[in-house]
Amino acid sequence: MLDPHRLTVFRSVVASGSVQAAADNLGLTSSAVSQHLAALQRETGLTLFQRAGRGIVPTEDALVLDAQSDEPMSQWDRLEQVVSDLRDGRSGRLSIGYFASAGSAWMPALVRRLSAEYPDLVLELRLNEVEQRGPRPDLDLAIDPPDTPVPAGLRRVDLTEDPFVAVLPRDHPLAGEDEIALADLRGETWVSNDYPSAVGHRLLVAACAAVGLRPRFTVQAQDHHTAIGFVAAGVGVSVMPGLAARGLPANVVRVDIAPPAPVRHLSAVVRRLGASTAPTERAVQLLQDLIAHPSTMPRRRVR
Repeated sequence: MLDPHRLTVFRSVVASGSVQAAADNLGLTSSAVSQHLAALQRETGLTLFQRAGRGIVPTEDALVLDAQSDEPMSQWDRLEQVVSDLRDGRSGRLSIGYFASAGSAWMPALVRRLSAEYPDLVLELRLNEVEQRGPRPDLDLAIDPPDTPVPAGLRRVDLTEDPFVAVLPRDHPLAGEDEIALADLRGETWVSNDYPSAVGHRLLVAACAAVGLRPRFTVQAQDHHTAIGFVAAGVGVSVMPGLAARGLPANVVRVDIAPPAPVRHLSAVVRRLGASTAPTERAVQLLQDLIAHPSTMPRRRVR
């Protein structure tokens, strides 16, 4: 049986690139790290590192072992956390993945209410817009069409649709309109507010292509907070999900976009086996309540 501690040492060496760096990171001596690596190689029967100049480099076998040990080590860490929670009298742990606009719009109120109802519950919040190592969170907020297949062991709860809106400087000629078309922004300087590979950006580009528009993204902001700052400075305009266009500065307004406007479909993906059922289901209920009654969210200035 593989020793989790030796695997931890091994993974540290792979991540840091040297025995000495891993020793410094783990608070061990370099000789102790070397002993753990030698023992792991004996246990596995694999050559995990090769000499390269005055240092070592992982072999292909080592890279495969490192990648494949992500989930088992994460589960082991989770088991240790469960033991710690039980020892300290805590009732459980719930991990929640969220994207940026949901983080600012929903997560503060959700966490406040969950913490009040489950004071012993340990909450782990993870931004899921960056690549994560380890298992999916117990409750993961997702941007997926309703017909997206759900992997085994998961179920999806549809939450809401999130139409895109135009974010304009208050002195823009279209700022006073109740609704505009995407084509009305032809010739404008556009500020992106998402990564080019992100679902939201792809939805926007596809909607523009459908009306014969090719946006000229002069500024690559890649997050909505920064994009709003560029709009406020008069650099250009931005089209973003309505959930992201909250808390606008006084010199920026949001204007609805006429159909066919791009729309995000937001859902909660729940692990069937994971955290305690009651807090997870309650978290989903609270999200549905926040969406149905947005006045219960923290007050922010919007147009």
